[in-house]
Amino acid sequence: MSDWTSLWYVWLILLAVFLLLLCGVSASCVKFCCRKKRLPVETFPRHPCELAGIGIDSDSTAHSTVT
Repeated sequence: MSDWTSLWYVWLILLAVFLLLLCGVSASCVKFCCRKKRLPVETFPRHPCELAGIGIDSDSTAHSTVT
């Protein structure tokens, strides 16, 4: 069995994984804290939307020309 201290590349990979996890956790905490403190700001004012619906019956001329 080989000595763990001589396997420097294993320690390097473990250190890189640990640093990535640490950066991810700290970035998530900062994002969560900033979202909690800041008031929600709407970039665009909400306007009521109008939707138009066109009903096509099976006896209409548009339907009969397509089929």
